[in-house]
Amino acid sequence: MSTEIPPRPIESGALQILATEHWSLLATRALTYQESLGRVNMFLTILSGAVIALALVAQADHFGPAFFAIAIFMLAVVFLVGVFTVARLMALNRDDFRWVLGMNRLRNAYLDLHPELEPHFTTSPYDDLAGALQTLGVETSGADRLGSMFHGLQTLPGMLSLIVAAVGGGIGGLIAAGFGAPAGIVLLSGIAAFVLSAVGMGYWGSRSVRRLSPGLAARFPGPRKPPT
Repeated sequence: MSTEIPPRPIESGALQILATEHWSLLATRALTYQESLGRVNMFLTILSGAVIALALVAQADHFGPAFFAIAIFMLAVVFLVGVFTVARLMALNRDDFRWVLGMNRLRNAYLDLHPELEPHFTTSPYDDLAGALQTLGVETSGADRLGSMFHGLQTLPGMLSLIVAAVGGGIGGLIAAGFGAPAGIVLLSGIAAFVLSAVGMGYWGSRSVRRLSPGLAARFPGPRKPPT
């Protein structure tokens, strides 16, 4: 005769509810990833089509006034589409951060019911920033501002922001060339437009990361590390 004590009905029901919510958040995260990749593919398709179209126009007009007018207009449209795409990716990243915090809270509930399972968890049961980064696999130890900047460039919004900034640089160079500026001025105009676009996109992205919803305040923060 078995001596194991069956789980209490209340505990079993709680586990079932938590597991259902966990699977729901996992499915929502998958949809978030799909939309992110779809947005990036759409922008790159538009950019590729614009470049091919401009190559055909350049062959027909031999880089005449019509080419500069069409190129500036088309690249301006691509630039705007890129900005809107980056904005949507930032929103999707905030949504993904929300789902990660939700799953961390569920793990906290799992451990409340069965604290003996804590050694088997790789991800964090805490819903503060450190816990979310642990779940996302982002190392926080020894990270400085330079490291954070390079990590931001590795994300989808960061990489796409560089491409959008390059499009902005192309627009700046084309405007200067359209006014008949010498090659050096055209190059400097393109570089200046690229730098301004990159700095603007970077500042916008950093503000987006810092601006979190009040509903994401930590309810189950992790233990504070003693000062060293």
